[in-house]
Amino acid sequence: MEITAGALMEIRITQADVGKRVSVRRVETASGRSVTFTDTLGVLTSWTGGVLLITQKNGKSVRIAESLLVAGKVVPPAPARRKGPSATFEELSRSAARAWQPLESEALGGWTLRAAAGFTRRANSALPLGDPGMPVEEALARVTAWYARRGLPPYVQAATGALGTQELLCAELERLGWVREVSAQTRIAALAPIGDLDADVSGVELTRACDEEWLGRYGRTGALAPVARQVLSAGPSVWFAKVAGRAIGRCVVDGRWASFAAVEVDPAHRREGLATAVMTALARRALDEGASAAWLQVEDDNAGALALYDRLGFAPHHSYHHFRAR
Repeated sequence: MEITAGALMEIRITQADVGKRVSVRRVETASGRSVTFTDTLGVLTSWTGGVLLITQKNGKSVRIAESLLVAGKVVPPAPARRKGPSATFEELSRSAARAWQPLESEALGGWTLRAAAGFTRRANSALPLGDPGMPVEEALARVTAWYARRGLPPYVQAATGALGTQELLCAELERLGWVREVSAQTRIAALAPIGDLDADVSGVELTRACDEEWLGRYGRTGALAPVARQVLSAGPSVWFAKVAGRAIGRCVVDGRWASFAAVEVDPAHRREGLATAVMTALARRALDEGASAAWLQVEDDNAGALALYDRLGFAPHHSYHHFRAR
């Protein structure tokens, strides 16, 4: 049904458009002859009981009363904002799973339950890349029980960024009371420009194993250091970089992809080009192994890392979020 609201405003969306990317305008405030409008862009994840739920790219959901709508339309997927390779969400997600492997995993239909004694959410969360083979609410109950048997909090990793079913899942998790704790970006770039950087890599040591100094610089392990070593050392072709006493990094080569993680610099030695040197050295090794593209994951509030990755040509591909049961 199409409803006209003013000369240039039309509502051209219906309940049949659930799952599509939409742009809507609603009345925010009205006082006398003065009216204020607000625009919202995202995936229409539900439309029930006179209320629209729109999930934005950052994972936040906006509830809009149908009675406040003055305009709405379906819009095409956002254009890719990347300078390097193209990639599907599933391709990147499966590469990420291979680069950060749990100690234990179990299939739940098209979902994968992952556990590693609590070391990082990525290795201790359900990864839903398909149909669990049952209603979502029942699947989440299975997830909760699986993690409870291991003494771990239940997490689900879901994504946003014009991805359709993933955004529907984010909305369902929110509806069922799951809390979004952490959000991060997955970024991609061409690998060769990183390897071609004019960086001093003479002090970067590359090894197949992480030593105690590397783990000490990485931190975040505590009593889980033995587990961390197993998770960090697993992957198709893993490389560790170290500038003695000053910086570290990790790269996993997986076919055409090289993933970067754990790039850490001693605070006393920041702004010396060490992070760039570490990534350049790792990129050159990955190029030698046949990789041509790069990806990494960075939390939304890590301003320093985001600035570095912008300079290196990494552009956002999608965002992912870890939801925890209340």
